Amino acid sequence: MKEAFAYVIGLGAAVMMPVIFTVLGVLIGVRFQKALKSGLLIGVGFVGLGVVTALLTSNLGPALKGMTELYGLNLPFFDLGWPAAAAVAYSCAVGAFIIPVCLGVNALLLAVGATRTVNIDLWNYWHFAFLGAMVYFETESLPWAFYAAVVLYVITLCMADFTAKGFQSYYKDMEGVSIPQPFCQSFTPFAVAVGWLLDRIPGFSRLDIDAEGLKRRFGILGEPLFLGVVIGCGIGALGCDSWRAVADSVPSILKLGVTVGAVMELIPRITALFIEGLKPICEQTRSFVERRFAGLKGLSIGMSPALVIGHPTTLVVSILLMPVILFLSIFLPGNKFLPLASLAGLFYLFPCVLPITKGNVPKTFAVGLVALVAGLVFVTNLTPAFTKAIAAAECDGISVPAGFEGGAALDFASAFWCWAIYHLTVTLKWAGAVGAGLLALGMCAVNWLRIRRAR
Repeated sequence: MKEAFAYVIGLGAAVMMPVIFTVLGVLIGVRFQKALKSGLLIGVGFVGLGVVTALLTSNLGPALKGMTELYGLNLPFFDLGWPAAAAVAYSCAVGAFIIPVCLGVNALLLAVGATRTVNIDLWNYWHFAFLGAMVYFETESLPWAFYAAVVLYVITLCMADFTAKGFQSYYKDMEGVSIPQPFCQSFTPFAVAVGWLLDRIPGFSRLDIDAEGLKRRFGILGEPLFLGVVIGCGIGALGCDSWRAVADSVPSILKLGVTVGAVMELIPRITALFIEGLKPICEQTRSFVERRFAGLKGLSIGMSPALVIGHPTTLVVSILLMPVILFLSIFLPGNKFLPLASLAGLFYLFPCVLPITKGNVPKTFAVGLVALVAGLVFVTNLTPAFTKAIAAAECDGISVPAGFEGGAALDFASAFWCWAIYHLTVTLKWAGAVGAGLLALGMCAVNWLRIRRAR
């Protein structure tokens, strides 16, 4: 079973998502040709996104690494990136059964009226499986591992429902869509708390500038494309140890600037492919579920956050945060983790944040900064468990390099809900597990009341 899942994961999202959505489309009544085209468009979107993010990391990585060496930002915990976490997630029985278990929980909550989200973002189920795998390798208890994964799944479904209305009203063409991904939903509390505090700072409202506002005020200087070029050139220059080195590196600095600008311009065009491919599946899924579950109205279809990471505010703030978080890594007391491989995942921090900040660039930047500082604390804290899971899983090609004390990934371990549920179930044991279960049940109860009142 481990080898079978390792083979499936090895195929990657670009291969598996077209298969999954083609089969899903046919099962819910979409014509085969239309389902196949939708699946292939989603696959093409993943290929394009992979090419663009690889372009970003392959060009930005050396410059950022040069910055870390120049300014002494070497830390003992190695950034393995999300592929390592995904591989570990499907290396034990939790990963083997996570999809049917979570689909069953989703169906149960739909039946009792505790959710209105149908989560078909199957690829990102690895987040739930990874939490289960970490708990399993720490406790050696499969029931305990499934318990943690299911609690995280239930909380994420409720959070998707709580944020669905704001998400759909903020993003264009996202009617009937929600985001049930634990990484994205983990930053919603930060957005609410930081936004509330910033709104009470006198004069901060004058900084209400969104991506469109940047364009109006600064013309081409406010375009994500131009900002990407400027930020890329700035990062390239920061990696030089003298003005003479800057002068000698002008060609490579300019190339980095144009590359980052290209990424800022290409990602929105690629995400349009996801929307085109997922729209017919989304519409048919909603119709299918409403026919099968009498009385279920106002359903949201849980989709990948890749649909909306091309928003200009997301792109601008993500690129701005990359050099900032590197410098914060060295000054944050107790931090041992230096994010490099995971930096491309910063785009996924903001899909559920922007509807709360209304795309305000300064406010979104502040939310991202606070969330990442907290995330570094979470990553440092979870790295021993992450490293233990990597060693126990024995995944080919995934190991902590020599000279480092441990390995982790910002993409998973910085997520508040994942960190909290891990410690509730593992560190606090029975008392914490009961508390986590009561939290999930309480959120279901609140959601049930909301749904009844909306009828």
